[in-house]
Amino acid sequence: MSLYQVLERFSSEEECIEHLEKLRWPKGVICPCCSSSRKIYRIKRDHKYKCADCSKQFSVRKGTIFEESRLPLRKWFAAAWLLTSSRKGINSCQLARKIGVTQKTAWFVLGRLREVAAGISSQGGPVDGDVEANETYIGGKEKNKHALKKLNVGRGTVGKQPVAGAVSRDGDVKTEVVTDTTRSEVHAFLHKNVAGGSNLYTDEYRSYVGLDDHYKHLSVNHSVGEYVSGKAHTNSIENFWAMLKRGYYGVFHHFSWKHLHRYLAEFEVRWNMRRFEKDGRVRLDYLLGHISGHRLTYKELIAWQT
Repeated sequence: MSLYQVLERFSSEEECIEHLEKLRWPKGVICPCCSSSRKIYRIKRDHKYKCADCSKQFSVRKGTIFEESRLPLRKWFAAAWLLTSSRKGINSCQLARKIGVTQKTAWFVLGRLREVAAGISSQGGPVDGDVEANETYIGGKEKNKHALKKLNVGRGTVGKQPVAGAVSRDGDVKTEVVTDTTRSEVHAFLHKNVAGGSNLYTDEYRSYVGLDDHYKHLSVNHSVGEYVSGKAHTNSIENFWAMLKRGYYGVFHHFSWKHLHRYLAEFEVRWNMRRFEKDGRVRLDYLLGHISGHRLTYKELIAWQT
């Protein structure tokens, strides 16, 4: 399914509403205000409903990221398709040109869609089976920064944000912004996101020492040129980091630290949807099927604290 086919399939607001209602209420309309499904009246004007129990009117947008948005659902659907289909992501300037809105509106749209992605990422339990774990740093090089933004305290990881990650070779990826890559921080991430007893593969970084009590831990020593030792390697998680950084350098050019968790969620969901890679329609429906219960106002998005 191409973007042209998406716009052709959803050629009117009515078709978008009908499709969204089927995704959100497959067994019948449920009032988002009181969760009642006993008696719901359909109001033909503005495609709304009225609940007999709480007497409140609502539409399919109520209680979702689309609530109080004046943007047509056709443009929302197009934005969702572009986000799920662009392997390295799409920035607000590109999205604004493609769906015909301002850059500010496109940035808000992407922020809301990433909020849905964050909700999807938080669902489900820890990964298990054959799991690879690794850490990385997100940010620009000190030498490339403006003189006013240089920290002047070294190079390498200076000024960058550490991120921990774990990926199941047969399943999903989990990432998290961490304060540092010390043993206690890395172990806490792994115990939260990797099921005990899993086969855990890492490199020889000192923070992965002491995991044998919880996992079947094997490692490879990159410092001596060892990248594969039997089943032990970290190629899958390195592939994910490469995709994330190609998006950082080539598409976004910068991640705000306060929004980094949302960018990570976007890349997580896109990676986890790779099983739908040949069917853009399924990816679109997967994202739209999780819009309920997520609200993000512009005031919350621009707030200094996450």
